[in-house]
Amino acid sequence: MADSTVHADSPPGAGFAAGMAAAAAAALVAAAARDAEDWAEARGAAAQAGALRERLTRLAHLDAEAYVGARAALAAPTRDAALGAALARAAELPLALAAAASDVADLAALVSLHAAGSAQADAAAASALAAGAARAAAHLVSVNLGMAPNDERARRAAELAGSAAGAADRALAAGA
Repeated sequence: MADSTVHADSPPGAGFAAGMAAAAAAALVAAAARDAEDWAEARGAAAQAGALRERLTRLAHLDAEAYVGARAALAAPTRDAALGAALARAAELPLALAAAASDVADLAALVSLHAAGSAQADAAAASALAAGAARAAAHLVSVNLGMAPNDERARRAAELAGSAAGAADRALAAGA
């Protein structure tokens, strides 16, 4: 996975990195849920974490493509509707990343309540990783909407990041 995040001639951007970090967190959650053998919802939680990992990986790659498009539009000699469209797409994808990362943080917090030992620690750490990814993605939404700071998408992204941070706090406290 790390090899897919580094390209010397054209790095994919922070949205890609946030998405892949959240995908890695989702993989940790799936493993922790599978280890919570006494929990009736363990299989469902593992399946949900797997689906989130796949969604985040797909979103990360789409975000990398949008990043390239936005950079090209910003570098163009004229600024027209294409720039606005590119920046709007560059805001929508990090918003979707923030939402999925927040879901991972919430699921990880739940799993951390039912897992034990190293699986509980992994779930708590995954929640913190996902919260960081949600916060990074929310920041990108705000940056990409710089000309429209009161945009509903920026507010929603910040809300998702806050929710993820709360989930991480709960997960980390569960293991303390």
